[in-house]
Amino acid sequence: MADQRDNLDAGGLPVGAPFHAEFEITPRDAKAALDAGRVLLVDVRTQPEWDLVHVPGSLHIPLDQIADRHDEIEPRPGQRVVLLCHHGRRSLDAANVLRATGRPDLADSKSVAGGIELWSLSADAAVPRYERGPGVLRLRG
Repeated sequence: MADQRDNLDAGGLPVGAPFHAEFEITPRDAKAALDAGRVLLVDVRTQPEWDLVHVPGSLHIPLDQIADRHDEIEPRPGQRVVLLCHHGRRSLDAANVLRATGRPDLADSKSVAGGIELWSLSADAAVPRYERGPGVLRLRG
């Protein structure tokens, strides 16, 4: 919706929204870094969410598997790992799990603030928005 996009700051976050730069990256900065090859984007949403919509070029490892499958995350030298979910909560948890592995290449993992929802609104409108809730998973009209 245009009115939601009008209320976003330069980083693509809702005006006045809390942002923790140590643990998060804005959607616009994440998209620019992905396009430049400076990040490995890991999507931690469920398989049905991934099947419905995902960012091209991202790696899919659901949150409930991230601790056991972190060895599959292989950023190239100079790449930071950036995690993505629907609204940024699960990806923040995943970033903390990866930081706790002790792997130097995962030590500065970050979550995309606002998740794929804000990614769609502020960084790449080609990625469709969707609704998720009890018994509901569908693209927004």
